[in-house]
Formats: sequence, structure tokens, C-alpha cells
Amino acid sequence: MDLRALVVCPDRDSASVLTLILTELGLSCESTPSISSGLERLDSQQFDAIVLDYRADQSSEEFLARLRQSAKNRTSTLIAVVDAEFNARPVFGLGANFVLYRPLTSERTRISLRAARGLMRRERRRTPRTAVRSSVNVAYPGAPELNAALADLSDSGTSIHAPQRLPAACKVYFEFALPGQQQLVRLSGEVAWQDASGRTGIRFLDVPQSSRRLIQTWLQKNGDQSTAGKSPATPLVAPQLQPGREPEAVAKDSVLISNAGNRRGEQRFACKLGAEVYRVGTTVPNRCTLSDISEGGCYVEMPSPLAGQSRVEILVRTNHAKLRIRGQVLATHPGFGMGVRFMFRDTGEREEILRLLAVLASGPVLNEQPR
Repeated sequence: MDLRALVVCPDRDSASVLTLILTELGLSCESTPSISSGLERLDSQQFDAIVLDYRADQSSEEFLARLRQSAKNRTSTLIAVVDAEFNARPVFGLGANFVLYRPLTSERTRISLRAARGLMRRERRRTPRTAVRSSVNVAYPGAPELNAALADLSDSGTSIHAPQRLPAACKVYFEFALPGQQQLVRLSGEVAWQDASGRTGIRFLDVPQSSRRLIQTWLQKNGDQSTAGKSPATPLVAPQLQPGREPEAVAKDSVLISNAGNRRGEQRFACKLGAEVYRVGTTVPNRCTLSDISEGGCYVEMPSPLAGQSRVEILVRTNHAKLRIRGQVLATHPGFGMGVRFMFRDTGEREEILRLLAVLASGPVLNEQPR
């Protein structure tokens, strides 16, 4: 088994359920009941997933702080176990990628861990990253250019520190000069992940040959600084919150998009799902196709997308599930479609999305159920 997990959980029954399911899913699993023992393992071993029984106490906070500073595990997938009535938003803001609610049941836990396992396999770094400090101009339709800072670079993507969130479902254009080079690199990409501190991972899409040569030349010269297999570069200071933007709002956003420092865009699963989209408050269906989906949202292909910020309800029928979930339009591209952020009303709706992600993570592209 090539994936490893650490379970830090004092409850024996919960630890047994977690360990059993993780093992079933192909992970080599270690379990410890104490935070102190878990911290020792963080310092000495590398894990693909870490499951923490989060109690909102000092020891849990210490564990999360040490995890973020760990050279071996700061980019590991973090799964937090919390009480059913607990507001999980702060936990996502602290770095959790998934949340499980007590009491744990085998079925729900298996669904969530199966989805997490699929993401872990996809998030294995394909190309090494090299730390870089440089400014970058970022542009996308419907907004003025903004200045951001490059944090690291590979031939397939980069991570930046931006003063505001970028749209999750549209092409973004970049222009920057690498240290020691005079010519500008110009390319387009898409958002792979974002977190509450302002860090954003970008996957390159269209890279002209001239820009690709500049990137490869720079990487060959500076490749010994690669972060692959090493501790990621020390992040730049995160920008302050925008005036009037509440910390809770930032935490809410982080629920929707995974935060881990150098995550790739493999959290979005390609699919071709026939669906119906309704503007909230109407009964008029709009036939469309979902072309990708993640825990936080999806991209809806339709020639006449709804207006930005519209509240919508999406109905999807597959061989595995019938989903009806609400969301909000974040980005529109006339003639193509729109990006939608999910708005979960309860944990059951989130679990339905996780169920769908689990199917996508472990099998072929999912198709619409025949009518």
C-alpha cells in the first residue's frame, strides 16, 4: 500500500471504525490515542492523510499548529472529526480538507474517506516545485488587473499570494518576469485551489512556446531549490482582510475550496452530467451539462448562463444518486456556461456530494441516468 494515514483519536470505537475503513481503502494506517504521540509521529514520519479527533481545546490547536509547520506533513490531507452540532467553518479555515461528524457510522465515514482517498491519489505531485519570489499581473474577464506574488513554480503550475479571491471557474491570464530574466512570461491558467490566507494554486492551461522555454530555462538553473520531497517554501505574509469582510465569511469560503498549501486542481472531477438548473423561486428548468464538480461547486455548461450572484437549484440524476442542491453563480461566460458555488443547508447535502465524488474518484466518467 503506497498511501499512509495517521489516526489521532482517543475514542477506541471511533478509532477502530476509521482504521478499518482506511485499511479497506488501501491505506497503511497507524493509530494513536494521544496528541503527544501524534506530534512525535508528525516529526518523524510522512503521511498522506491525517485524521484528528478535534476537540476545540488547547491540545488540538497545538496539533494543528505543529502540522502546519511540519516539514514532512504540512501538505497532507487533513480530516477532522467533530461533534454533530459543532460549527466546522473554523476547522476548515485551520486547514481541514474533510470533516466527519460524530457519532461516526460506517456508511457515512466510508463515503467521505473514499472521496478523500481519491483526492490523495490525484494530489501526488507530478512535477517538482521551485521556490520563487516575483510579482505577477493577474487578469480575468470582468475585473481590473491585480498584482500578486509568485511563491513557487513548476512547468505545469504555480502558487501565488493574491490580495483577493480569484474566480474558481474561468480562465485567468498571467504576466510575470522570473528572477534573472528580462523577457515576460505570458500564459493562461485556472484556479486549482484557494485558501483563506490568500494563497491560490494555479494550473497552467495555454502556455506559448516562448513562455514555456523561459520557464524551463529558469527551472533548470534553479532546480536545486525544488520543494519536491522537501518542506515547501516559507509562505509570504498573508494579506490582511479586506475592510468590511468578516473573518467568518473567509472561513465560510474556505469550506468550499480546499486550502492545503500546495494542492493541485485534482479536487475537481471531470464529468458529463446532464442536469436541470432552476433559478431559486421559479419552476422553469434550464437544461445543461455539468462538466466538472468538486466538494465546493461545479461548472455548468449552458449557452445562456444565469446572471452573476443568482441563487440556483441544480437537479442531477445518475445511476448512483439523485442530487438536488442549491448554489450561487460566481462567474458567467456567455455562450459557454457558469461557475456555481454550492450552498449546503445541512450535512446531509454535503455528504451527497461526497458520495458523488467518491464514485468519480474511483471509476470512469459518470454519465446521466437514462430517463
